[in-house]
Amino acid sequence: MKIVVFGSTGTIGEHVLEQGLDQGHQVFAFCRDKNKVSVSNHPRLKIVEGDVMNPLNVERATTGMDAVVIVLGSGKSRKSVVRSEGTKNIIAAMQQNDVNRLICQSTLGTYESNGNLNFFWKRIMFGWYLKQIFLDHELQEKYVKNSGLNWTIVRPSAFIDGAKTENYLHGFGAEEKSLKLKISRADVADFILKQVSSSTYLHQTPGISY
Repeated sequence: MKIVVFGSTGTIGEHVLEQGLDQGHQVFAFCRDKNKVSVSNHPRLKIVEGDVMNPLNVERATTGMDAVVIVLGSGKSRKSVVRSEGTKNIIAAMQQNDVNRLICQSTLGTYESNGNLNFFWKRIMFGWYLKQIFLDHELQEKYVKNSGLNWTIVRPSAFIDGAKTENYLHGFGAEEKSLKLKISRADVADFILKQVSSSTYLHQTPGISY
């Protein structure tokens, strides 16, 4: 499949690139700086430089794709709106180019999944320290849910380093309290790529955690 990855130079994005290529996909890495792409000289990788905040750049990058993966990050800013505004541009481009499959990475804790969080994540991290980033994730999800596309929103718990295990919980209810609230970036990428060719979580918001 032809997949474009927005956020390809981030800590999740680099795993999506590597695993996607290993699985035989043709992967398009959308980024602002091609020198930051972790994978190079792969025959099925194409690097597309551009700014996700530029609708024309995004429109060109989505042309002819089978699926779109959004793993946008906020960088060092705790007030960034790149997730919501970038996602809005991506959705508009997909609609224009008749590309329907969208996998968007959000975060565990948004909307009904807030029930999965403990006090630290609910009140301190998302309630105060990362509040603006959290609210931007919720706005991002709102745009995706109202897009009319074939979307899946993936809600991972806190990222950690580690290998791909494929041994994680997913699709649990908001009442699930036994989660470790952490998951490796490699496993997040694994789950995201599994959704590209699956309809199991079509129009759903599965959480993912150990």
